[in-house]
Amino acid sequence: MSSWTRWHGPAMARLWGFCWLIVGFWRAALACPTSCKCSASRIWCGDPSPGIVAFPRLESTSADPENITEIYIANQKRLEIINEDDLEAYVGLKNLTIVDSGLKSVAHKAFLKNSNLQHINFTRNKLTILSRKHFRHLDLSELILVGNPFMCSCDIMWIKTLQETKPSPETQDLYCLDENSKNISLANLQIPHCGLPSANLAAPNLTVEEGKSITLSCTVAGDPVPNLYWDVGNLVSKHMNETSHTQGSLRITNISSDDSGKQISCVAENLVGEDQDSVNLTVHFAPTITFLESPTSDHHWCIPFTVKGNPKPALQWFYNGAILNESKYICTKIHVTNHTEYHGCLQLDNPTHMNNGDYKLVAKNEYGKDEKQISAHFMGWPGIDDGANPNYPDVIYEDYGTAANDIGDTTNKSNGTLPTGVVDTGREHLSVYAVVVIASVVGFCLLVMLFLLKLARHSKFGMKDFSWFGFGKVKSRQGVGPASVISNDDDSASPLHHISNGSNTPSSSEGGPDAVIIGMTKIPVIENPQYFGITNSQLKPDTWPRGSPKTA
Repeated sequence: MSSWTRWHGPAMARLWGFCWLIVGFWRAALACPTSCKCSASRIWCGDPSPGIVAFPRLESTSADPENITEIYIANQKRLEIINEDDLEAYVGLKNLTIVDSGLKSVAHKAFLKNSNLQHINFTRNKLTILSRKHFRHLDLSELILVGNPFMCSCDIMWIKTLQETKPSPETQDLYCLDENSKNISLANLQIPHCGLPSANLAAPNLTVEEGKSITLSCTVAGDPVPNLYWDVGNLVSKHMNETSHTQGSLRITNISSDDSGKQISCVAENLVGEDQDSVNLTVHFAPTITFLESPTSDHHWCIPFTVKGNPKPALQWFYNGAILNESKYICTKIHVTNHTEYHGCLQLDNPTHMNNGDYKLVAKNEYGKDEKQISAHFMGWPGIDDGANPNYPDVIYEDYGTAANDIGDTTNKSNGTLPTGVVDTGREHLSVYAVVVIASVVGFCLLVMLFLLKLARHSKFGMKDFSWFGFGKVKSRQGVGPASVISNDDDSASPLHHISNGSNTPSSSEGGPDAVIIGMTKIPVIENPQYFGITNSQLKPDTWPRGSPKTA
């Protein structure tokens, strides 16, 4: 067996896999703190012996703390504090549980990096005080604090307020110890000079034109005295604030249209809670067409556009320089409105080559206007490649006006002229009348022909009534022989009669007396009375076959 087979065969592959599994467990063990168990998303520390002294941290870079979503700690009597940097690596943390342990205090910025935190359970610990500043930036759905020996003070009144304003599915019976070490229900706790603050924002008319400036002022009150700050969100415009105890002002300069609709808040905050007063900023500005593209085909053809403006701009379309009057076949549709931004399209129903051309959009309000133009091509002219001369339509209709627009007459005719691509309705009606007249004449001719064919069926050889057209009787010049080429001289049963022996015809000796001329040739004809299914009694005496006796 070769060395390659010996070291890379199936058996060795299984052995190598087992070794890597052992290494993986060993690395995970190194990453997990002593007395704790770890998985890819969870840390569990529940064994009281020997217990942990500090908050557990992953001890190796082989495990990623960002993937930890749950930390569970129980029966850790020696764990007393959570420092500011204990949880900063666990940015994905959602659930934190520390129960039946010795936790006494939590640093103010302990949860600063844990914005995903939703559930906190600090049941039966040693907490005597807990500030709302720990949780003010979190959107908690559950905060359980049962079984902690809180001291009755203004510092925990926020918990009472939180229970009143945001009750949890399960009511918590919380108590605190007064000066006499007596348990008092938090729901009945009353602390003098400890209440929620208030904020009052005084602002002028917050409808302002783009580029202008504005100043807002705010007054706060409360006991304990609250702090005042401004919440301006992601305001784009340049701004600066001045605050002094219970008064504050905010000045916004060179206001941008991007800030229209944004909320500005004045916030008052103390130990018990916070209050805020807010206003919405409205910015008026001239329209801007930020997007206009060539038409696209979906259920309908659409010329897409995006327009910004406040107040809402009026939209007007022009086709080849003339106002485009909208109808059910061509109209403007607004699909999405985002405060001062409008997304839509000019919708066309089954446009043809007659709708090719330049489309211009004009957006206008009291502060100004904007316009943009695009060229639209829906299909080529009949019989001409799409790459042909675009002036071809002007050549074709130079003297006769333009052809009908397939999506209706949508241009303004108030100026007495028709723009390119718009139908002349008078000429269109003349064309329709001409088609109707021609169709009527053709139909009449067909009826006459059918009538003549019906009459012809009653003749012996289908030719009887054609004497109307000049094939009537012709007298023999010498009284010899029959007088007509194809004669209806009498009601003879013979379909063909004798041919005249004039000077311009073949001799009567050629072919005998019973012959017919076709061209200049005389062809003998033997008549068979049975051919037409006519009995002998129906034949006239002068049409009997030769050699047969005639009756008187």
